[in-house]
Amino acid sequence: MAITRTGSAVDPALRVFVFALFFIFGGITSLNDVIIPKFKGLFTLSYAEAMLVQSAFFAAYFVVSLPGALVVERSGYMRSAVLGLSIMTVGCLLFVPASGSGNFAMFLLALFVLAAGVTIVQVVANPLISMLGDAATVSSRLTFAQAFNSLGTTIFPFVGSTLILRSITQVDVGGLTGTALEAFRRVETHVIERTYLGLASVLVVVACVFWRNRRRLAEAPAVSGHLSDAFTLLRRPRFAFGAACIFLYVGAEVSIGSLLVSFLMQPQVLGLAALQAGEHVPYYWGGAMIGRFVATYILRLFAPATVLACAAAGAVALLGVAATGLGAPSGWALLAVGLCNSLMFPTIFSLASEGLGVRAAEGSGLICMAIVGGAVIPPITGRAADEGDLQIALVVPALCYIGILLFGLYARRPSSRR
Repeated sequence: MAITRTGSAVDPALRVFVFALFFIFGGITSLNDVIIPKFKGLFTLSYAEAMLVQSAFFAAYFVVSLPGALVVERSGYMRSAVLGLSIMTVGCLLFVPASGSGNFAMFLLALFVLAAGVTIVQVVANPLISMLGDAATVSSRLTFAQAFNSLGTTIFPFVGSTLILRSITQVDVGGLTGTALEAFRRVETHVIERTYLGLASVLVVVACVFWRNRRRLAEAPAVSGHLSDAFTLLRRPRFAFGAACIFLYVGAEVSIGSLLVSFLMQPQVLGLAALQAGEHVPYYWGGAMIGRFVATYILRLFAPATVLACAAAGAVALLGVAATGLGAPSGWALLAVGLCNSLMFPTIFSLASEGLGVRAAEGSGLICMAIVGGAVIPPITGRAADEGDLQIALVVPALCYIGILLFGLYARRPSSRR
């Protein structure tokens, strides 16, 4: 059973609620960039092992996306948002036993549960914001909503760096063994625990607000196939290519964000301490935020596919500077990739989903499954860093952006609608 929009869906308050969802799940996702260097130091991990944080988080998209779409079709958007927020709360609370155990695997489990809730919220948010307005301006509207996502990814890492990374260089973990090492890990992970407990309290409040306003959106069932039929959408070349590009985009964006702190700490780049490097991460996500507000206007003037191709080409060029250059230009070039990222997800999503109609929830579920690229590509990037160095590792996201560039060129042709 699919959900169709009725007249009440244009309620301005609904847009505020959806913008809040984008802000929340964007901010929580970006905190992974802060806890990765923390875990890498505490548990003496390689880059590939530290990237398991992203693997655990983004694997949830592959597992939960289609069931989440089924929940949306059966329960509606607002109730599904409450469910997703509730699961996110449980994931945050699981950081308490994880901290008590001082076990890295427990943190990965907590991140998976947290991401399961994020997945449901994202399956709700993307098609819903597409419905709240004129079909001709979907790319622009979704880009504007993603700007609130970027606002979260800009604010959360700055606060998270202050709370979590402040003590990362104060103790030499390599000099600790046995019970002393276990005790140190428990103390240091309490910092992470308190951060996520604060998030849990916020999520409870937001879930209550959504529950109280669940009837603001009048939803009616529409005739639709079974959820297993969602995979038939992959027979549409444009949709399949777009879903593959979501895989590539998320993998590239997450890989760069995950390596940023370590990259900026390199003596030949900026030579920053961990806290200062973490405080630079908001420049990466802030570039995406600014770019999305600007892109909201640009996408009304130029064809979205053309703008997407130009942004992907810009990302490849900046990665080339970051990978081959030295000093400040290298560091700032990598941070500037965030500006090119700004319009990619919403534009790819809208180009791939064009004409889906009542199958929007199914399409959103499949596209959210493709976000599993954030689980697959970062470990590959981490392995490249372990085998070579951080500059060489940037070749992996560069190849991803080349794929997106090709989709932008392909999507310039009109979509075939059935």
